[in-house]
Amino acid sequence: MTTETFEFQVEARQLLQLMIHSVYSNKDVFLRELVSNASDALDKLRLAALRDDAPDADVSDLHIELEADADARTLTVRDNGIGMSYEEVTRLIGTIANSGTAKFLEELREAKDAAGADGLIGQFGVGFYSGFMVADEVTLVTRRAGEPQGTRWTSKGEGTYTLEPLDEAPQGTAVTLHLKPADSDDQLHDYTSEWKIREIVKKYSDFITWPVRLLPRPGDDADEAREPETLNSMKALWARPRDEVSEEEYHELYKHIGHDWRDPLETIRLQAEGTFEYQALLFVPAHAPHDLFTQGYQRGVQLYVKRVFIMDDCEELLPPYLRFVKGVVDAQDLSLNVSREILQQDRHIRMIQRRLTKKVLSTVKDLRTSAPERYATFWREFGAVLKEGLVTDSDNQDAILAASSFESTHDADEPTALKAYTERMKDGQEAIYYMTGESRRAIENSPHMEAFRAKGVEVLLLTDAVDEVWVDAVGEYEGKPLRSVAKGEIDLSGTEDDKSEEEKERQGEEYAGLLGWMSEHLGEEVKEVRLSARLTVSPACVVSDSGELTPALENMYRAMGQEVPSAKRILELNPEHQLVKSLNRAWTDRADRTELTETAELLHALAVLAEGGRPGDPARFVQLMADRLERTV
Repeated sequence: MTTETFEFQVEARQLLQLMIHSVYSNKDVFLRELVSNASDALDKLRLAALRDDAPDADVSDLHIELEADADARTLTVRDNGIGMSYEEVTRLIGTIANSGTAKFLEELREAKDAAGADGLIGQFGVGFYSGFMVADEVTLVTRRAGEPQGTRWTSKGEGTYTLEPLDEAPQGTAVTLHLKPADSDDQLHDYTSEWKIREIVKKYSDFITWPVRLLPRPGDDADEAREPETLNSMKALWARPRDEVSEEEYHELYKHIGHDWRDPLETIRLQAEGTFEYQALLFVPAHAPHDLFTQGYQRGVQLYVKRVFIMDDCEELLPPYLRFVKGVVDAQDLSLNVSREILQQDRHIRMIQRRLTKKVLSTVKDLRTSAPERYATFWREFGAVLKEGLVTDSDNQDAILAASSFESTHDADEPTALKAYTERMKDGQEAIYYMTGESRRAIENSPHMEAFRAKGVEVLLLTDAVDEVWVDAVGEYEGKPLRSVAKGEIDLSGTEDDKSEEEKERQGEEYAGLLGWMSEHLGEEVKEVRLSARLTVSPACVVSDSGELTPALENMYRAMGQEVPSAKRILELNPEHQLVKSLNRAWTDRADRTELTETAELLHALAVLAEGGRPGDPARFVQLMADRLERTV
């Protein structure tokens, strides 16, 4: 059979070098990763056999073997699971075929500490390559169950690998590591040592549902009489009473199924008995994965039926806005032949999803009072994705709002719950006010905030992209409407220093002519020009009419490929500002208003710039501004 040599992709080669030299602070994790991969292969084979998808496969004694040879300095991790074909080896092992490789590498280089790098590795799912941390050369021999031909893959991790078809190979996969010399200074242990192997398996892989067997050392007559030793307990943690399981064991299970190096933020247990029985063990990660908002993100929890692994990423068990949750659900009354299409229609699955969703949301809500620091971590990492549920899950809107918090003008450091906001509302205040923007600083400096700041009215400061959408979807909270300070007319009646109705009427009459004239001359740019109740310092601002899309929301829809017409906005003038007063006097006194037309254009353009937009005709704006500046020099 011919042996071919290939080069790794450039990104794959860079990733290998990073893993070999600088990623894992604890090199013991390589064995956890290889045992985890072997366990997945066994799960897949048993499921295929139950569904009659692998009729010729041998499933009589599915297990994982560890074989150490101190003389040859090798450690082999072997399973008799599903195996891989030649094409699968090329695709999965040789190329690290994942569109996120470049982004992953960038984040890996930017990771500030070893723990952060470990977490990124786990999220990316390239545990196989961790073997190169402890080995000078890695050999993989595999044969897919039911296929006659096997494959050998070999590499020293230096840029190339070889592939060779094999006429004979056992079913499953064997990974042989040609180990580097032990080096205590580099935390590189002797991984042919039986006590070290036992320690690692017990610590990281005790819950694996398949036996992990340590074979006796070769070459010793006394050892040859020994039976292989099973190193793990094989107890499903979700099926054991809580008082029999330590937090450390739960954390190791999370690391196994979540491909994360760090402990979870929260562990959630749930057990349902009666007409439909299931057990669930869920974990909330402590950090958001780098690809959480990408289209290809693998979401969902593991689904088991009567301890039989069914699928790794069952999306039907939790809604998309809880896609960061990892865990296991073991149902007792589902068919082993259940498919994704069947799951989408199964009433039991819908019942589980409703219960799990409510449990996760209530747990997050309770964290706010029971563990404020952990809640703050959760909201920083996952708040933006949780708020997606306010748009997509109307049944759980109230529960999501109860678990949510928002930045506000009340406290620069502590976000607020909506309930706390309503308890602080001023007498006579009828709405919950908010403003969306790119950052807290940009919102606080917006002209739209001036009256609210002057009168001490609290405003929610919403800076996530989803905030533009959910506020309209929710509409109100406990009977109080959610109202944007940058949309519609603002009525702060009853607050301190509020103008009398007589004063408002007098100013309306005083500025009626100017407003009508500006509305006519700016007609192509604005819907209306009117006096403002929200400005105290700035001369003008632009606002959207009630019920219309904001410019940010228009841009968001266009980015998604949806064409939406641009709505004309309203220009509001501050009648107390000296510039507006002077403009009104000039309009009243002058017959020739050509220059005033340019002033009106500049005033509108400055209002657009103040909220972070750009004038409709930037070149004309620059010309007008340059002319004005020239006259002042």
